[in-house]
Amino acid sequence: MTELLPLNPDELLTTTRAVRKRLDLTRPVPRELVEECLEIAMQAPTGSNRQGWHWLVIEDQDLKTAVADVYRRNFEMYRSMPAADYPEGDSRAERQDKVRDSAGYLSDNFHRAPMLLIPCLWGRLDDASVVQGAGAWGSLLPAVWSFMLALRERGMGSAWTTIHLMNDGERQVADILGIPYDKVSQGGLFPIAYTVGTDFKPAKREPLASVLHWDRW
Repeated sequence: MTELLPLNPDELLTTTRAVRKRLDLTRPVPRELVEECLEIAMQAPTGSNRQGWHWLVIEDQDLKTAVADVYRRNFEMYRSMPAADYPEGDSRAERQDKVRDSAGYLSDNFHRAPMLLIPCLWGRLDDASVVQGAGAWGSLLPAVWSFMLALRERGMGSAWTTIHLMNDGERQVADILGIPYDKVSQGGLFPIAYTVGTDFKPAKREPLASVLHWDRW
């Protein structure tokens, strides 16, 4: 039986972080553990019970390197974009440099992750309406979050990234991996690795009162 971390539900939900610098890039990840996490992920709700998700896990080093190269090229463009302009005293402004540094580290080392995951959704959403997009992504993203929670329980971690989708990156990755681009949408790119330590803490967030609305905006 898989040994799980002793976390209660609230601890699991509040300490599952986007892990970059604390990914153990040298320790192999058993395939059966990833499949176990995906079995859990597939219990997430899905609109009209369509279950339109597909999971592409990449172990081959040459393929990981090729996909990471697409990500890295797009990240260099992203890195040159102006930083978000947060108001003075905003906790997001205080951590922006650290977040960018952490993201740069992941970009430089993506290819070293033991596995990469691309969650996919059957169908293209290029011209989808708001309601179509919300329904479609709402049938995939809860499952991906469940996957990340299941990783955390097993001493592993990941980070939700979408930068490879910029420009023509989604099509390039589809060509590399044989994904039928005209029929399938990619939802992100996730490193999979054990974490260096498991002592993650809740993140600093803006006060609930600053984003909570009752009855009217």
